[in-house]
Amino acid sequence: MVFSSQIFLFYFLPTFLVGYFVLLRSGVRHSGLNFFITIFSYIFYGWLEPWLVFLMFGCTLVVYVAGRFISAPNANSLQRKVALWTAIGVNLGALGFFKYYMFGMEIVNDFAAMLGCEPFSIMTVLLPVGISFYSFQSMSYAIDVYRGSAPPVKNFATFACYVALFPQLVAGPIVRYNTVAEELETRTHTLENFVRGIMFFCFGFAEKIFLANQVGIIADRVFAADAPGVLNTWWGAIAYMFQIYFDFSAYSNMAIGLGLMLGFHFPRNFNGPYRAVSITDFWKRWHISLTSWFRDYLYISLGGNRVGVRRLYLNLFLVMFASGVWHGANWTFVCWGLYHAFFMIVERANNKNAFYYKAPKLVQVLITQVIVLFGWVLFRADNIGEAWRVWKAMLGLMPVSAFDTVLSAEIFTPTTITFMAFAALFSFWKFRSYDWCERVSFKKSLVALGIFILATLALFTQSYNPFLYFQF
Repeated sequence: MVFSSQIFLFYFLPTFLVGYFVLLRSGVRHSGLNFFITIFSYIFYGWLEPWLVFLMFGCTLVVYVAGRFISAPNANSLQRKVALWTAIGVNLGALGFFKYYMFGMEIVNDFAAMLGCEPFSIMTVLLPVGISFYSFQSMSYAIDVYRGSAPPVKNFATFACYVALFPQLVAGPIVRYNTVAEELETRTHTLENFVRGIMFFCFGFAEKIFLANQVGIIADRVFAADAPGVLNTWWGAIAYMFQIYFDFSAYSNMAIGLGLMLGFHFPRNFNGPYRAVSITDFWKRWHISLTSWFRDYLYISLGGNRVGVRRLYLNLFLVMFASGVWHGANWTFVCWGLYHAFFMIVERANNKNAFYYKAPKLVQVLITQVIVLFGWVLFRADNIGEAWRVWKAMLGLMPVSAFDTVLSAEIFTPTTITFMAFAALFSFWKFRSYDWCERVSFKKSLVALGIFILATLALFTQSYNPFLYFQF
């Protein structure tokens, strides 16, 4: 189930909110409210594939039990470590099998073919939606309890609610337990927060419908085209650059809004990434909850920047490699992570003496975003060969199809140019919907409501409505 679907907007969400606030007004304790959230979250998650609920429930139960062992007063160091690594192992094991089994077996069969051996049969494994998010979220709880930076959860129902919270369950942001620990036990419901939540949701919904979906059509047509020309290829690559940003930031804003309606405060996940002046700066602004997760649980654990220069470069390499692998089971994602690692290492090696650091800020932004753009081509491509062909087309090194003029007529229309212009404006302008929604006013509420109504009407006319990050 997706937030921008009719079944969510007109059936699931109204039913849930009515039930939740009826229980709240009836004096039901937070434990009861959390149980209600958990049940609806499981319905939300298992809407298309009910068996996935059992996988998430199993992982949740293992981490909860491990947390109890870790925090037990009489537990010794060995027992605590065994419990911690059990929690990590089960989550990484589930993630590794469901996400990387088929990719791994393809690699094994490639080696078998090189050796002249018969290939192994590969069974088809369905990727559970959002497993990368809730597995990382669960592991962060176990690690934080082990480190003493998060309180152990008091009961399983509370922890199950934390893991299954449907607003951020399948596409983040990755919410750590210590962020919402107090709110799970007792939270304040105010009209101001509820209205702020509605505003966040409305703006996120509009970003999805008016920007991500519209520019996504351009990107899909260009990447599916046979040998597009230079201009068309750049136009399509830029369209995908906008699509993935507004698609993901829209979901994050809607998740933050839904959380506020229920009294939860989720962390900010984007902060103008296309205004970044370097790749390092880009990763401080893009998917902030994931970046901070890798920083706190992997980069710092490896020594961070408190080590020698070579080890520092290795740490950056390993973190970005892990980021690439986290995003998907394909060589394109691995190479995308290493691509970003290369530029981060170059920036660190030059110690901010790289030529573009001395350039005006606008030039720094443009150089950074061109680097990011070529990286997004690798991220979007089905394989390395396709990414290479698109790169060559962007540089004018590929023959152009005779149908390129037809493609131009499809992707350069007054409508598409208008949507691309708005996407560019909201990507590079200082205006941030997150900041705009921080304070509530009657005028802002009316603007948000009006945008939501227009976006809802537009939803009925659209057949293209994917969420890109659902695949992760």
